[in-house]
Amino acid sequence: MTADLPVREGNAGLPPRDERLWWRDAVVYQIYPRSFSDSDGDGLGDLPGIRQRLPYLADLGVDAIWLSPFYPSPLLDGGYDVADPRDVDPRLGTLDDARAMVEEAHALGLRVFVDVVPNHFSWEHPWFKAAMQTAPGSPEWARFHALRGKGENGELPPNNWVSAFGGSAWTPIEGHPGWWYLHLFDDSQPDVNWENPEIHEDYAATLRFWFDMGVDGFRIDVAHSLIKAPGYPDGPELDEVWTPGNETGPAWDQPRVHDVWREWRRLADTYEPPRAFVGEAWVRTTEAQAAYTRPDELHTTFNFHFLKAYWDAEVIRDVIGTSLLTSAAVGAPPTWVLSNHDVWRPVTRFAPWLDAETIDLEAGRRRALAMSLLSLALPGSAYLYQGEELGLPEVLDLADEVRQDPNFFRTNGEVKGRDGCRVPLPWSGDAPPYGFTTGAPWLPQPADWAPLTAEAQAQDEGSTLSLYKRALRVRKASPVLGDGELIWRESGHKDVLAVERPGDEPVLVLLNTGPADRAVAVDGEVLVSNRRVDRDRTGALVIPPETCAWVALS
Repeated sequence: MTADLPVREGNAGLPPRDERLWWRDAVVYQIYPRSFSDSDGDGLGDLPGIRQRLPYLADLGVDAIWLSPFYPSPLLDGGYDVADPRDVDPRLGTLDDARAMVEEAHALGLRVFVDVVPNHFSWEHPWFKAAMQTAPGSPEWARFHALRGKGENGELPPNNWVSAFGGSAWTPIEGHPGWWYLHLFDDSQPDVNWENPEIHEDYAATLRFWFDMGVDGFRIDVAHSLIKAPGYPDGPELDEVWTPGNETGPAWDQPRVHDVWREWRRLADTYEPPRAFVGEAWVRTTEAQAAYTRPDELHTTFNFHFLKAYWDAEVIRDVIGTSLLTSAAVGAPPTWVLSNHDVWRPVTRFAPWLDAETIDLEAGRRRALAMSLLSLALPGSAYLYQGEELGLPEVLDLADEVRQDPNFFRTNGEVKGRDGCRVPLPWSGDAPPYGFTTGAPWLPQPADWAPLTAEAQAQDEGSTLSLYKRALRVRKASPVLGDGELIWRESGHKDVLAVERPGDEPVLVLLNTGPADRAVAVDGEVLVSNRRVDRDRTGALVIPPETCAWVALS
């Protein structure tokens, strides 16, 4: 392999890794609490269950954890319908459990992010209950979006906005004909009105509550949706359904939303050490995404453009390059993510279809592991979703009667929803519930997951879990991995991506997305690879297809 002229992209000139702010390099592990570990046998994961598994996460080698909502909720949207953002759902534990979890995580060297949901409350929130007891136009309704409908008697919705879960984004206000309230998601999640100072004050109180408990930062749900265009104008036609990655129009990514994040950044910076934010912003371009991480706004945002990249080296290279350039322009580190609680698991997403009904999950697992190794080798921080380290596939065959995602119900079953990536984790044993609970899991687990349990994989040096542990150990020990410089190298093949992480101990990262007969030879020593790498007759390493390898260069 020959090198072309160096092209430096990313955040050059940073101080040494051990002197940088922790969130610039962190590998963060997402926990979906209800599916992680259940301590009391009721089938729902809980905070004591998370506490019991913290040593597992420390041993895995991640730097931080992020918890999806564990707040009181009627669970009409998996906990993202929050009834009280400053308490713990009694089914999941207590505030004392939350405090102990943060303290124990810190003792193990793990930072803690928790979710905040600033776009909407649950309809069980006291403020919405109070609004429903009054007439539109009251101070209580001023905390939400209540509008008179169109038509002679207001019988039509105020505009054509649609819910991200399907159907209209407006629901009639019971007892007040002709009036409607806004919900960009389920009707059980009324949007709050960020034009009202009370909303700013209440969310500031929520941030301080958890910061004062010791939480290190927040993941911000739908960070691009808080501000609505003045006058509530019509948006795209109704057949242009707004789904993640296709959210445009007057309800999304409005310029004044950045004022909120400047306000939150000022609050976070009053703490010592300053607290950190990562935003969920499904916006159209990497430039729009980078705008959320300007120096006085959020610290990082999820790079969903990388998540949406498919198995093609040229596509992946383009996403990485544009992401590095746009994030560098605002001085922020990129944040790489392949999965979360809202999307199909990568093993299934990257798997080739052999025919109309058959997926090659083994190839999917190789590709998912290769992409994960790539993400862990790129400049910046990285996020793993629970079970990613076990190589879990998406559960596609859940029976309709056990599904719980509002996507499923609001589309009359046309959209199966996100339950398949939220199936509880397999910890041990040969059959469900695989050590997750002593009761019945809230979502059923597949009968063939015994080889995928954490217990089984911990005893196998060739397992997915063992690979993640090795990769995270190497990443943490390497002076050039994490945030810093990247140099593109010429691989000689359009379907082979090659980048160098330069320094005194340089690492070459190769991703081979080519056909079965495509192999790439390179000199060096393999640090980590998702597949066996042999040497040819000349002694060069031969990187096979569906492989990412980290190679130490002499």
